[in-house]
Amino acid sequence: MPCPTLSRRHLLPAAGALLGVAGAGSPTCAQGRAAEPPLRWVVAYPPGGGTDLVARLVGQAMGAVLGRGVVVENRPGGATLIAAEAVARAAPDGQTLFTADAGTLVFNAGLFRRLPYDPRRDFRPLGGLARFGLVLAASRRSGLASVRQALEQAVAAPGRLDCASPGLGSPHHLAMERLARLNGLSFHHVPYRGAAPALNDLMAGTVGLAVTDYATAGAALRDGLARPLAVFSADRLPALPGVPTLREALGERGFAFAAWQALVLPAATPDAVAAPLAGALQAALRMPLVRGRLAELGGEAMTEGPAAMQALLAEERAAWLPLVEALGLRLDG
Repeated sequence: MPCPTLSRRHLLPAAGALLGVAGAGSPTCAQGRAAEPPLRWVVAYPPGGGTDLVARLVGQAMGAVLGRGVVVENRPGGATLIAAEAVARAAPDGQTLFTADAGTLVFNAGLFRRLPYDPRRDFRPLGGLARFGLVLAASRRSGLASVRQALEQAVAAPGRLDCASPGLGSPHHLAMERLARLNGLSFHHVPYRGAAPALNDLMAGTVGLAVTDYATAGAALRDGLARPLAVFSADRLPALPGVPTLREALGERGFAFAAWQALVLPAATPDAVAAPLAGALQAALRMPLVRGRLAELGGEAMTEGPAAMQALLAEERAAWLPLVEALGLRLDG
């Protein structure tokens, strides 16, 4: 369940911009001291998507701080289970980093009866990486001009207004379900295999609504190929200043949520090994160039360090696992 996934149309220019962070280096690693092996940064999604690009961006910046190489290793599949299990079993020597998102650390505990890793015990957070604002968008063909109008239509015809997401159990899907529950209505959920195909059908008018993210849909929204009705974040997105938040549009029937990513290590990694990495992460996320590149993807650097990230995880589990249970969502039958 990736946070954002860039559409193919914007992949190459975005990748070219992001990979220029740390000066000389290969597309997957920053130049490090010859005496030290490069750090391995595991990503649970294919190359070129938003999660991959953020890892390369922040990884190169961290590599510059540490004076070490950082190599991104893509291990996609299994709703992040393949990558998560590999990192959970990795040596706790500080050599293996992992981009863990809400799916890995929160949702999967409810979506799967059996997990090959323990989300609470197998990882040590170094801190947050980035938050990405989600957007409720309408097709031009739908005629929907506001979030209130969309909800009124859903109330009038329960379960008939299509709402697309990048997949069953994705942050986008669960945000849609929370919106429906808070407003006493139901959408007809149309899950896709990724954000890009969902956006394509939204632009074509095949579906009336979609919960998408700015990294995927930004150009389409700017070009008028789909209409943004509201953003799920606590504040308006700088790239969409005229689009209200759900709380602005709906008051108490709205809520705030953003897809997020954290950087973690195997749980048994010693303090003396983890501390320099956590410091390098915070230094990288303070770099103006890194923050600017994240903003171009519709994201923002997270400031949560290890302790604050643990607190956020507890809050997210308390907020979302009961919803997953109430919906009866299972990805393993």
